[in-house]
Amino acid sequence: MASANARHILVDSEEKCNELKSQIEEGVIDFAKCAKKFSQCPSGRKGGDLGAFAQGEMVKEFDEVVFSAEIGKVMGPVKTQFGYHLIEVTKRW
Repeated sequence: MASANARHILVDSEEKCNELKSQIEEGVIDFAKCAKKFSQCPSGRKGGDLGAFAQGEMVKEFDEVVFSAEIGKVMGPVKTQFGYHLIEVTKRW
């Protein structure tokens, strides 16, 4: 079974998600600092780091991105039942 490490930022609107993604891509703020400041997920305290998890452990929309996205590229907004995510896969094996 495939496994991955990823980090994410969870916010309540697509607009906020797009705004944060632009700031990250433009180098205004780095991903971990952005997660600490804005993420509504407890993982935000760790820069959005979710650690290692296997395929199928996350909700479907999140899982699909993590196991198909380019490593190191910020993906999103990804809408799930929890809100809107920016996702960065840091490792996959």
